[in-house]
Amino acid sequence: MSRLIPASLKPALASDTSTARKALLALAVGGFGIGTGEFVTLGLIPNVAASVHVSIPRAGNLVSAYALGVVVGAPLLTAAAVRFSRRRFLVAMTLAMAAGNVLSAAAPGFVTLLIARFLTGLPHGAYFGVASVVAASLVSRERRSMAMAVVFGGLTVANVVGVPLSTLIGQQAGWRLAYVLVGAIQLLAAVAVIRLVPAGQGDALAEHANIRHELRAFRQPQIWLCLGMAMTAGAALFCTFTYIAPMMTHEAHYSPSAITPLLILFGLGMTLGNVVGARYADRALMRTVCVAIFCEILVAVAFYFGSHDKLISAGLIVLFPACALATGPSLQSRIVDLAGGAPNLAAASIQAAFNVANSLGAWLGGLVIADGLGYSSPNLVAAGLAISGLGIAGWSLRLSSSSRGRVRANAATEAG
Repeated sequence: MSRLIPASLKPALASDTSTARKALLALAVGGFGIGTGEFVTLGLIPNVAASVHVSIPRAGNLVSAYALGVVVGAPLLTAAAVRFSRRRFLVAMTLAMAAGNVLSAAAPGFVTLLIARFLTGLPHGAYFGVASVVAASLVSRERRSMAMAVVFGGLTVANVVGVPLSTLIGQQAGWRLAYVLVGAIQLLAAVAVIRLVPAGQGDALAEHANIRHELRAFRQPQIWLCLGMAMTAGAALFCTFTYIAPMMTHEAHYSPSAITPLLILFGLGMTLGNVVGARYADRALMRTVCVAIFCEILVAVAFYFGSHDKLISAGLIVLFPACALATGPSLQSRIVDLAGGAPNLAAASIQAAFNVANSLGAWLGGLVIADGLGYSSPNLVAAGLAISGLGIAGWSLRLSSSSRGRVRANAATEAG
């Protein structure tokens, strides 16, 4: 494992578990708002398309616009804020997302709505990047992955509760109200951060930070390998789940009304993977990543052959995101560790990688469906993506092993 996190990251509140838990809860509320706002569009695309008079495929560009906003905003906003107060920055990001969702609700036409979704996505990655750094500063070193998982747990829980509920409200009372409700959640998150996250928490990380310092972390090959693992594991997931509705209706012969309960299973799988991944990441970080990606390969292949069976499909809808999300806490913890005293930009880049994965997986899955290979065929592409992720993990382990060997050799030379 790479070098330990610097002394400035040692938690000031490790002994005050009540304060730490409240702060982590506040950060998780922000994650819940982000997760609800990001994925609610998926369930409301037909409603939005009819309202703003565009086709459903064109309305699907709203999802891509948000993802593009995350990719652009994660590095730029984090880089611009390396010297800001962590708490103040998090409040600014949640307020910006609240404003973006209200703007989405008020958009008079499709182009305005497209711009609003892009703007709403800009703070997404920067929030999670800085929030994960603050979470790491709240607990002891051996509990860091679990603390980060609490923050990202808000996003996974959003897929169980927030997305289905807001989708239902949007379908019954109008999609604009759904976006207003998401904005209200993010306003609540801003208040929670102000009241529950201690002032100055995590700011020691930025005492000597500047953009050059943050960018220097990206000279390390291991940083890029970490991002590669996040992107391939995520792309495998989205390759399948972008097309889960037609896969379940055409292959497993579920009725369209069953899609919402199936998506709740998807959210439960995400939550399970996040919790289990965090528990084992604090014990054996890279082993957890390798096992999770290997299981993702097996589940993707099983999904290809078992997608015609309702019961098997339902089980795999839980297992697939559980395997993919189990890599999240480990990779977030690893990249913060690798970046040392400049973790903000590196941590935010994981979110950019995940949203690149979103677009890449959807594109590759769409290609094989368009070629007439059937709605189950994205599962095989997903397996291939996960295999490449396992290869990247192996490459990372070999680099770590050779680096440790050089350190031991140099130590032996100096001793001699």
